[in-house]
Amino acid sequence: MPKLYLKILLISLPLPLVLGMAVPALASGPDSLQTAAASHAESAAQPHGGGIGETLVEILSHHLVDAETIEFFGFTIHLPTVHVGPLRLITKHQVWWVIAMLLVFLTVRLASRQKSDVPSGLRNAFEVLIVFIRDEVVGPNLHGRTEAFLPYFLSLFTCILFSNLLGLLPWGSSATGNVNVTAGLALCTLGLMIGMGIRQNGLMGFLRIFTPPGVPLWLMPLMVVVEIVSFMIRPFALTIRLFANMLAGHAVIAVLLGLIITPVFAIPSVAVATAVTFLEILVALIQSYIFIMLTAVFVGLTMHPAH
Repeated sequence: MPKLYLKILLISLPLPLVLGMAVPALASGPDSLQTAAASHAESAAQPHGGGIGETLVEILSHHLVDAETIEFFGFTIHLPTVHVGPLRLITKHQVWWVIAMLLVFLTVRLASRQKSDVPSGLRNAFEVLIVFIRDEVVGPNLHGRTEAFLPYFLSLFTCILFSNLLGLLPWGSSATGNVNVTAGLALCTLGLMIGMGIRQNGLMGFLRIFTPPGVPLWLMPLMVVVEIVSFMIRPFALTIRLFANMLAGHAVIAVLLGLIITPVFAIPSVAVATAVTFLEILVALIQSYIFIMLTAVFVGLTMHPAH
Protein backbone atom coordinates (compact mmCIF):
# COMPACT_ATOMS: atom_id res chain seq x y z
CA MET A 1 0.00 0.00 0.00
CA PRO A 2 2.76 2.57 0.73
CA LYS A 3 4.23 1.86 -2.72
CA LEU A 4 0.83 2.67 -4.29
CA TYR A 5 0.73 6.03 -2.49
CA LEU A 6 4.28 6.78 -3.62
CA LYS A 7 3.30 5.96 -7.21
CA ILE A 8 0.33 8.33 -7.00
CA LEU A 9 2.61 11.08 -5.67
CA LEU A 10 5.06 10.57 -8.53
CA ILE A 11 2.26 10.61 -11.12
CA SER A 12 0.92 13.80 -9.55
CA LEU A 13 4.25 15.64 -9.83
CA PRO A 14 3.80 17.25 -13.30
CA LEU A 15 0.08 18.01 -12.92
CA PRO A 16 0.45 21.20 -10.82
CA LEU A 17 2.77 22.65 -13.46
CA VAL A 18 0.31 21.73 -16.23
CA LEU A 19 -2.50 23.43 -14.31
CA GLY A 20 -0.24 26.40 -13.65
CA MET A 21 0.26 26.94 -17.37
CA ALA A 22 -3.21 25.97 -18.63
CA VAL A 23 -5.48 27.91 -16.28
CA PRO A 24 -3.96 31.38 -16.83
CA ALA A 25 -4.10 30.76 -20.59
CA LEU A 26 -7.76 29.74 -20.39
CA ALA A 27 -8.66 32.62 -18.07
CA SER A 28 -6.70 35.60 -19.32
CA GLY A 29 -9.72 37.75 -20.11
CA PRO A 30 -10.57 41.13 -18.60
CA ASP A 31 -11.45 40.99 -14.91
CA SER A 32 -14.44 43.34 -15.14
CA LEU A 33 -16.56 41.42 -12.61
CA GLN A 34 -13.74 41.38 -10.08
CA THR A 35 -13.01 45.08 -10.63
CA ALA A 36 -16.68 45.93 -10.22
CA ALA A 37 -16.89 43.98 -6.95
CA ALA A 38 -13.77 45.69 -5.62
CA SER A 39 -15.06 49.09 -6.70
CA HIS A 40 -18.33 48.44 -4.89
CA ALA A 41 -16.39 47.57 -1.70
CA GLU A 42 -14.30 50.69 -2.14
CA SER A 43 -17.39 52.87 -2.53
CA ALA A 44 -18.91 51.40 0.61
CA ALA A 45 -15.70 52.04 2.56
CA GLN A 46 -15.21 55.60 1.25
CA PRO A 47 -16.43 58.21 3.76
CA HIS A 48 -17.44 61.67 2.60
CA GLY A 49 -14.31 63.29 4.01
CA GLY A 50 -11.69 61.10 2.26
CA GLY A 51 -8.65 60.23 4.40
CA ILE A 52 -9.34 56.72 5.61
CA GLY A 53 -11.39 56.09 2.48
CA GLU A 54 -8.35 56.71 0.31
CA THR A 55 -6.31 54.32 2.46
CA LEU A 56 -8.96 51.60 2.15
CA VAL A 57 -9.15 52.10 -1.61
CA GLU A 58 -5.40 51.55 -1.86
CA ILE A 59 -5.50 48.45 0.35
CA LEU A 60 -8.47 46.92 -1.46
CA SER A 61 -6.98 47.65 -4.87
CA HIS A 62 -3.73 45.89 -3.90
CA HIS A 63 -5.42 42.76 -2.57
CA LEU A 64 -8.44 42.36 -4.85
CA VAL A 65 -7.76 43.80 -8.29
CA ASP A 66 -5.45 42.28 -10.88
CA ALA A 67 -2.54 44.45 -12.00
CA GLU A 68 0.52 44.57 -14.22
CA THR A 69 2.81 45.06 -11.23
CA ILE A 70 3.62 43.10 -8.07
CA GLU A 71 4.32 44.83 -4.77
CA PHE A 72 6.70 42.78 -2.65
CA PHE A 73 7.97 44.12 0.71
CA GLY A 74 7.74 47.71 -0.47
CA PHE A 75 9.26 47.09 -3.89
CA THR A 76 7.19 47.38 -7.06
CA ILE A 77 8.03 44.88 -9.79
CA HIS A 78 6.73 45.68 -13.27
CA LEU A 79 5.63 42.55 -15.11
CA PRO A 80 6.18 41.96 -18.85
CA THR A 81 2.44 41.96 -19.47
CA VAL A 82 1.38 41.18 -23.03
CA HIS A 83 -1.87 42.60 -24.42
CA VAL A 84 -3.62 40.50 -27.06
CA GLY A 85 -6.80 42.38 -27.91
CA PRO A 86 -8.88 42.46 -24.70
CA LEU A 87 -6.72 39.75 -23.10
CA ARG A 88 -3.79 40.29 -20.75
CA LEU A 89 -1.06 37.71 -20.22
CA ILE A 90 1.46 37.67 -17.35
CA THR A 91 -0.47 39.68 -14.78
CA LYS A 92 -0.18 39.68 -10.98
CA HIS A 93 -2.81 37.02 -10.34
CA GLN A 94 -1.48 34.79 -13.09
CA VAL A 95 2.00 35.01 -11.55
CA TRP A 96 0.67 34.19 -8.08
CA TRP A 97 -1.27 31.26 -9.53
CA VAL A 98 1.93 29.87 -11.04
CA ILE A 99 3.73 30.47 -7.72
CA ALA A 100 1.06 28.38 -5.98
CA MET A 101 1.55 25.59 -8.54
CA LEU A 102 5.33 25.67 -8.06
CA LEU A 103 4.89 25.41 -4.28
CA VAL A 104 2.65 22.37 -4.76
CA PHE A 105 5.20 20.84 -7.12
CA LEU A 106 8.05 21.35 -4.64
CA THR A 107 5.97 20.02 -1.73
CA VAL A 108 5.02 16.87 -3.62
CA ARG A 109 8.62 16.51 -4.76
CA LEU A 110 9.83 16.59 -1.16
CA ALA A 111 7.16 14.10 -0.08
CA SER A 112 7.95 11.68 -2.92
CA ARG A 113 11.67 11.54 -2.09
CA GLN A 114 10.96 9.39 0.97
CA LYS A 115 11.28 5.76 -0.17
CA SER A 116 10.81 3.88 3.11
CA ASP A 117 7.89 1.51 3.61
CA VAL A 118 6.86 3.35 6.78
CA PRO A 119 5.93 6.93 5.84
CA SER A 120 6.48 9.87 8.14
CA GLY A 121 6.27 13.64 8.14
CA LEU A 122 5.18 15.26 4.89
CA ARG A 123 4.65 12.01 3.02
CA ASN A 124 2.45 10.72 5.82
CA ALA A 125 0.31 13.88 5.56
CA PHE A 126 -0.02 13.38 1.81
CA GLU A 127 -1.07 9.76 2.28
CA VAL A 128 -3.85 10.87 4.62
CA LEU A 129 -4.95 13.38 1.98
CA ILE A 130 -4.77 10.74 -0.78
CA VAL A 131 -6.90 8.29 1.20
CA PHE A 132 -9.48 10.97 2.01
CA ILE A 133 -9.84 12.19 -1.58
CA ARG A 134 -9.91 8.62 -2.88
CA ASP A 135 -12.53 7.31 -0.45
CA GLU A 136 -14.70 10.40 0.06
CA VAL A 137 -14.54 12.27 -3.26
CA VAL A 138 -13.37 10.29 -6.28
CA GLY A 139 -14.44 6.75 -5.40
CA PRO A 140 -18.14 7.38 -4.64
CA ASN A 141 -18.64 9.51 -7.77
CA LEU A 142 -16.35 8.08 -10.47
CA HIS A 143 -16.66 4.41 -9.52
CA GLY A 144 -14.29 2.23 -11.59
CA ARG A 145 -12.03 5.13 -12.66
CA THR A 146 -10.88 6.10 -9.17
CA GLU A 147 -7.17 5.41 -9.64
CA ALA A 148 -7.08 7.15 -13.03
CA PHE A 149 -8.65 10.36 -11.73
CA LEU A 150 -7.01 10.47 -8.31
CA PRO A 151 -3.80 12.34 -9.36
CA TYR A 152 -5.86 15.06 -11.08
CA PHE A 153 -8.17 15.65 -8.13
CA LEU A 154 -5.27 15.56 -5.69
CA SER A 155 -3.46 18.21 -7.74
CA LEU A 156 -6.61 20.30 -8.12
CA PHE A 157 -7.25 20.32 -4.38
CA THR A 158 -3.72 21.23 -3.36
CA CYS A 159 -3.35 23.89 -6.08
CA ILE A 160 -6.56 25.67 -5.07
CA LEU A 161 -5.68 25.38 -1.37
CA PHE A 162 -2.20 26.85 -1.81
CA SER A 163 -3.57 29.67 -3.95
CA ASN A 164 -6.25 30.45 -1.36
CA LEU A 165 -3.70 30.57 1.46
CA LEU A 166 -1.20 32.75 -0.42
CA GLY A 167 -3.73 35.58 -0.31
CA LEU A 168 -3.41 35.68 3.47
CA LEU A 169 0.25 36.67 3.33
CA PRO A 170 0.97 40.38 3.92
CA TRP A 171 2.25 40.96 0.39
CA GLY A 172 0.57 37.97 -1.19
CA SER A 173 -2.40 37.76 -3.50
CA SER A 174 -5.00 35.06 -3.96
CA ALA A 175 -5.36 34.15 -7.62
CA THR A 176 -8.61 32.35 -6.85
CA GLY A 177 -10.06 35.74 -5.85
CA ASN A 178 -9.96 36.55 -9.58
CA VAL A 179 -13.01 35.41 -11.53
CA ASN A 180 -10.83 34.67 -14.58
CA VAL A 181 -8.79 32.08 -12.71
CA THR A 182 -11.84 30.33 -11.25
CA ALA A 183 -13.42 30.45 -14.71
CA GLY A 184 -10.33 28.71 -16.11
CA LEU A 185 -10.66 25.97 -13.48
CA ALA A 186 -14.36 25.64 -14.27
CA LEU A 187 -13.55 25.32 -17.99
CA CYS A 188 -11.25 22.41 -17.11
CA THR A 189 -14.19 20.81 -15.31
CA LEU A 190 -16.50 21.47 -18.27
CA GLY A 191 -14.01 19.88 -20.66
CA LEU A 192 -13.72 16.87 -18.36
CA MET A 193 -17.52 16.55 -18.17
CA ILE A 194 -17.95 16.61 -21.95
CA GLY A 195 -14.91 14.47 -22.71
CA MET A 196 -15.68 11.71 -20.20
CA GLY A 197 -19.39 11.79 -21.05
CA ILE A 198 -18.60 11.11 -24.72
CA ARG A 199 -15.93 8.52 -23.91
CA GLN A 200 -18.16 6.64 -21.49
CA ASN A 201 -21.44 6.74 -23.44
CA GLY A 202 -20.50 7.67 -27.00
CA LEU A 203 -21.55 10.88 -28.73
CA MET A 204 -25.21 9.93 -29.10
CA GLY A 205 -25.34 8.57 -25.57
CA PHE A 206 -23.91 11.84 -24.27
CA LEU A 207 -26.44 13.91 -26.24
CA ARG A 208 -29.28 11.78 -24.85
CA ILE A 209 -28.76 13.29 -21.40
CA PHE A 210 -30.36 16.46 -22.81
CA THR A 211 -33.52 14.55 -23.81
CA PRO A 212 -35.02 13.12 -20.61
CA PRO A 213 -37.16 9.98 -21.17
CA GLY A 214 -40.92 10.03 -20.67
CA VAL A 215 -41.37 13.65 -21.73
CA PRO A 216 -44.18 14.36 -24.26
CA LEU A 217 -42.96 15.21 -27.74
CA TRP A 218 -44.51 18.68 -27.69
CA LEU A 219 -42.64 19.51 -24.48
CA MET A 220 -39.27 18.09 -25.59
CA PRO A 221 -37.85 21.31 -27.18
CA LEU A 222 -38.39 23.20 -23.93
CA MET A 223 -36.86 20.39 -21.87
CA VAL A 224 -33.81 20.26 -24.12
CA VAL A 225 -33.21 23.96 -23.49
CA VAL A 226 -33.72 23.45 -19.73
CA GLU A 227 -31.27 20.52 -19.66
CA ILE A 228 -28.62 22.43 -21.63
CA VAL A 229 -28.93 25.42 -19.28
CA SER A 230 -28.76 23.07 -16.29
CA PHE A 231 -25.62 21.47 -17.72
CA MET A 232 -23.88 24.78 -18.43
CA ILE A 233 -24.77 26.36 -15.10
CA ARG A 234 -22.69 23.76 -13.24
CA PRO A 235 -19.27 25.20 -14.21
CA PHE A 236 -20.72 28.69 -13.75
CA ALA A 237 -21.61 27.79 -10.15
CA LEU A 238 -18.05 26.53 -9.59
CA THR A 239 -16.68 29.82 -10.93
CA ILE A 240 -18.78 32.13 -8.77
CA ARG A 241 -18.67 30.08 -5.56
CA LEU A 242 -14.86 29.98 -5.27
CA PHE A 243 -14.30 33.51 -6.58
CA ALA A 244 -16.93 35.14 -4.35
CA ASN A 245 -15.78 33.41 -1.16
CA MET A 246 -12.13 34.33 -1.66
CA LEU A 247 -12.90 37.90 -2.74
CA ALA A 248 -15.27 38.57 0.16
CA GLY A 249 -12.95 37.16 2.82
CA HIS A 250 -9.92 39.16 1.70
CA ALA A 251 -12.04 42.31 1.35
CA VAL A 252 -13.23 42.01 4.95
CA ILE A 253 -9.68 41.56 6.29
CA ALA A 254 -8.38 44.47 4.19
CA VAL A 255 -11.16 46.78 5.41
CA LEU A 256 -10.57 45.84 9.06
CA LEU A 257 -6.83 46.50 8.80
CA GLY A 258 -7.50 49.74 6.96
CA LEU A 259 -9.48 51.03 9.94
CA ILE A 260 -6.32 51.20 12.06
CA ILE A 261 -5.81 54.98 12.12
CA THR A 262 -5.59 55.56 15.88
CA PRO A 263 -4.68 53.38 18.90
CA VAL A 264 -8.37 53.37 19.84
CA PHE A 265 -9.25 51.47 16.67
CA ALA A 266 -6.08 49.38 16.53
CA ILE A 267 -6.82 46.78 19.23
CA PRO A 268 -10.38 45.87 18.19
CA SER A 269 -9.49 45.99 14.47
CA VAL A 270 -6.50 43.67 14.87
CA ALA A 271 -8.49 41.32 17.14
CA VAL A 272 -11.36 41.00 14.67
CA ALA A 273 -9.00 40.78 11.68
CA THR A 274 -7.09 37.96 13.41
CA ALA A 275 -10.31 36.06 14.04
CA VAL A 276 -11.40 36.54 10.42
CA THR A 277 -7.97 35.39 9.23
CA PHE A 278 -8.30 32.11 11.13
CA LEU A 279 -11.78 31.77 9.65
CA GLU A 280 -10.32 32.41 6.19
CA ILE A 281 -7.88 29.53 6.66
CA LEU A 282 -10.84 27.25 7.33
CA VAL A 283 -12.76 28.73 4.39
CA ALA A 284 -9.74 28.17 2.11
CA LEU A 285 -9.72 24.49 3.06
CA ILE A 286 -13.49 24.08 2.76
CA GLN A 287 -13.71 25.84 -0.61
CA SER A 288 -10.93 23.65 -2.01
CA TYR A 289 -12.83 20.57 -0.89
CA ILE A 290 -16.16 21.84 -2.24
CA PHE A 291 -14.63 22.59 -5.65
CA ILE A 292 -13.23 19.08 -6.14
CA MET A 293 -16.33 17.45 -4.66
CA LEU A 294 -18.67 19.29 -7.05
CA THR A 295 -16.29 18.56 -9.93
CA ALA A 296 -16.39 14.84 -9.12
CA VAL A 297 -20.19 14.91 -8.79
CA PHE A 298 -20.66 16.75 -12.09
CA VAL A 299 -18.28 14.46 -14.00
CA GLY A 300 -19.87 11.38 -12.42
CA LEU A 301 -23.37 12.53 -13.39
CA THR A 302 -22.23 13.02 -16.98
CA MET A 303 -20.55 9.60 -17.14
CA HIS A 304 -23.46 7.79 -15.45
CA PRO A 305 -26.63 9.84 -16.18
CA ALA A 306 -28.88 6.98 -15.05
CA HIS A 307 -27.60 7.41 -11.47
